[in-house]
Amino acid sequence: MRASNTLLAARGRLQLLPLLAHSPLAKRSFHASQRVLEIKPFLLADIGEGIRECEVIQWFVEPGARVEQFDKLCEVQSDKASVEISSRYDGVIKKLHYNAGEMALVGKPLVDIDVFGEGEGDAAEAEAPEVSAPEAEEKVPTSKDTPPPINIKDAPAPSKHRSLATPAVRRLCMEHGLNVENITGTGKDGRVMKEDVIRHATEAVGASAPTSAASRASIPLFQAREHAEAAPAAPISPPSFSTSVKQEETVVPLSMIQNQMFKTMTRSLTIPHFLYADEVVFNSLDVLRSNLNKSLTSEVPEGSGINKLTYMPFIIKSVSLALDEFPILNSRVEANGTEKPALVNRSQHNIGVAMDTPMGLLVPNIKNVRVLSVLEIASELQRLQKAASVGKLSPGDLAGGTITVSNIGNIGGGVVAPVIVPTEVAILGIGRAKTVPRYNTKGDIHPESVVNFCWSADHRVVDGATMARMGARVKNFLERPELLLAKLR
Repeated sequence: MRASNTLLAARGRLQLLPLLAHSPLAKRSFHASQRVLEIKPFLLADIGEGIRECEVIQWFVEPGARVEQFDKLCEVQSDKASVEISSRYDGVIKKLHYNAGEMALVGKPLVDIDVFGEGEGDAAEAEAPEVSAPEAEEKVPTSKDTPPPINIKDAPAPSKHRSLATPAVRRLCMEHGLNVENITGTGKDGRVMKEDVIRHATEAVGASAPTSAASRASIPLFQAREHAEAAPAAPISPPSFSTSVKQEETVVPLSMIQNQMFKTMTRSLTIPHFLYADEVVFNSLDVLRSNLNKSLTSEVPEGSGINKLTYMPFIIKSVSLALDEFPILNSRVEANGTEKPALVNRSQHNIGVAMDTPMGLLVPNIKNVRVLSVLEIASELQRLQKAASVGKLSPGDLAGGTITVSNIGNIGGGVVAPVIVPTEVAILGIGRAKTVPRYNTKGDIHPESVVNFCWSADHRVVDGATMARMGARVKNFLERPELLLAKLR
């Protein structure tokens, strides 16, 4: 009985063998999951001292190169120093965001690194074709099918000659079509200086030969693509300067006006200047001035010579009215060295006006502005300007000034730092008028005519608060000219 059961079991197993031969379980299968790679942008870190951009001097890697932590990626240079940037990741270089010679911004991507070994995702798993063990061995890829990743250690080493030069020097080289690596530096550690570039440009006058095959062979692998895409180098033009000509110097004595200005400004250097600036809106003054100019021809008495009002008479009168409230700015400092310093107050407002004349800078003054009207100020200002243009100013026109107004804006410039005359304690510098968009009280944009008023005061006797209040008062008169008219006597 046992023998018959054994025989039946053996016969059943033999019958199952053909079925098992066609079953998937009879084949050994391999399953592979694709590795998930993550591209990390490598940012150019802040290298200190407020530097916002650096020039990429050279790359030590190329796209496709495998790098490890602390491997050198590139060399960058600021105006301060040259720095080598090292990798913080293990991975493969995917993209270089800058070419050599370009400016890289701090905080922006410098290079993209494909970081591997970060993990495997179930969603990214892809099964490889099922093959038997013998077939799998036959399908192993050879080096001809898939080239191994480029290792940074196997890549050609960059040039050992690493020229040191500031971006300004490199820019000078680019302007003259020179390669900084061909210039011998005389600075510290072989740094190329501007003098080296000028000397090299002078010695290399003439056309430069095209890049030879030997020089192209010396180009590192990661720079070959850039050189292949670059246009042929243009011939080097002869420099427009010459260093062989000896400098000639001619002694020219100062004119009488220059000599006086030299002495006056030298004394002014002993005064500690306090600077204060504010904007003044001329919109309302523009309307008043335009209306007055329309009626000048018919209503002004003959012989006055005034047919058009400028801003200056209004400014001069506003300064005089403000001096009534702040008389310290109309004084002078008495300090002869033998007695205690003192302030000398002055009753008249003799306001000087700086004028650019053919003879040089002259500052005549309008006497006793306090008792003059705007039209009378304009008439006296016109007389002084005509006399200055032909050199007919009298000593009395130039003496006795108590405060000065300098309208540099009629030449150019928005902001000025005027220098105080030694016999005064304050000066006003006026910039050029400009129209700018501004918001009004309703939130609408409208144009405004704006002028910068820049004050300088003798900080030995005038404090900042007094100067600021004086400036605010002048501003108030000009922005609300009805107050100016109300103060006229």
